[in-house]
Amino acid sequence: MKLKIIILLSFLFFSKSAKEETLFWGQNGHRATGKIAENHLNRRAKKKIDKLLKGQSLAFVSTFADEIKSDRKYNEFYPWHYVNMNLDQTYAEAEKNPEGDLVTGIKKSIAVLKNKNSSEADKVFYLKMLVHFIGDLHQPMHIGQREDKGGNTIQVQWFGNGTNLHAVWDTKMIEEWNMSYLELADNAKYLSKKQIEAIEKGTIEDWVNEVHELTKEIYKSVKVGENLRYKYSYDHFGTVRNQLQIGGIRLAKILNDIFC
Repeated sequence: MKLKIIILLSFLFFSKSAKEETLFWGQNGHRATGKIAENHLNRRAKKKIDKLLKGQSLAFVSTFADEIKSDRKYNEFYPWHYVNMNLDQTYAEAEKNPEGDLVTGIKKSIAVLKNKNSSEADKVFYLKMLVHFIGDLHQPMHIGQREDKGGNTIQVQWFGNGTNLHAVWDTKMIEEWNMSYLELADNAKYLSKKQIEAIEKGTIEDWVNEVHELTKEIYKSVKVGENLRYKYSYDHFGTVRNQLQIGGIRLAKILNDIFC
């Protein structure tokens, strides 16, 4: 009986760990981006989004695209969470996944939301997906190399515990900072109107290429098996915060344009 209990607990522990490693930006990261976006919405967009989501916040729905991975009928959307690119390529040069990618997902979501003939159910679904995908776009390891699955197979340690490079950027640094998504959003950097306008400029492809420059630096930042600790967080958590904020500003820009 004791052996059965130990096996069951071990299964639950490892199942939970595996699930956590597959989260994108982690829950707090996505929610922070959603909350920051809300702070930059105009009144018209806020009103229309509130009606579609029936009062649920962008922060609340930001993890929806990860949650539905548990249902096989949504498997077609899995490739839409990332872009595979060689480090020396731009998005235009990279070989495209025939099943689609992050750019595909964002553009499809925007198209559905702009289409007056889209059903309310479709608009709600793709609004939730869009909130998540813009968050994913600004996590640099989502624009990584195919051979290591965006850093998922690059094994490192985080304070002595085994993990991978992707998970460090998704969740580990944010968890170590020990702030709620509201605290992360409320403590975003002050930006001038000109700085915000500069962030808003560009196409989805431009943003992919921009984030990919960070991806290159992240690949250089570790060695396989390295034990990452306070120094790594000190050096890179500022980038995490910047990306959460930039993602929120750009999400708001897209939503303001859609619901103008």
